[in-house]
Amino acid sequence: MVVDLAQMQNGQSGIVVRLHGGYGFIRHVQAMGITEGKRVTKLASHPLRGPIVVSVDNLQIAIGHGMSKRIFLNIDGR
Repeated sequence: MVVDLAQMQNGQSGIVVRLHGGYGFIRHVQAMGITEGKRVTKLASHPLRGPIVVSVDNLQIAIGHGMSKRIFLNIDGR
């Protein structure tokens, strides 16, 4: 099932299948290590549309809520 990063539950992981945005957005997200085919785990989300903390390649990254709604992942069945 494909969902955006904001819709994932804490502790869920998935594979990035699409980055929806312009060249600048995609370049910025890729510079953080989030590229298509990478496994991303959502660690925490803050209430009221705050930042979302994810783990990529053993790094923890905070992503804004707006950006997280444009990163689409295929959720694992776990």
